[in-house]
Amino acid sequence: MKIEESNIVETNDYRVIIYPASRPFETKEAKTITEKLFDFLATWAAHGKPLSSSFKIEKNQFIVICVDEEKEMASGCSIDALGKIMREIDEEYQLGLFDRMKASFIENGEVKTLKLIDFKTKIRNGELSKDIQVFDFSKNTYLDFLSHFVLPFEKSWASSIK
Repeated sequence: MKIEESNIVETNDYRVIIYPASRPFETKEAKTITEKLFDFLATWAAHGKPLSSSFKIEKNQFIVICVDEEKEMASGCSIDALGKIMREIDEEYQLGLFDRMKASFIENGEVKTLKLIDFKTKIRNGELSKDIQVFDFSKNTYLDFLSHFVLPFEKSWASSIK
């Protein structure tokens, strides 16, 4: 069962799993990824019980999966199944979805991604403006995602880089 767009209630705190790509999706990739995830989520289940779930591609670079765990909890096996389809997508398009050692940010209206070490170096050297917005992939609830997925530099995790 899907969480249809019209049924997503912004006061519900769905579980969120974010898969950040290292680069934007090409149009054809986004279409294929959308089809694969739509097909997968239509049959996604935990212990034989359908999971109420949905996804969206945010900023043409981040795959966000939502699960309504008030209806049915995503179990270890169901999370493993999601991981398997995401690894297949990652391998097919070389997206770096499982590389957590990167930072994504918005500079001059454009989403950019750097290796974490390069991002930190550029911050320390003053090569990146403090006017950037930084993405936080650690969000695990829908409400937190809505309000804190992208933050001004000074309110983000990156502000602690010394």
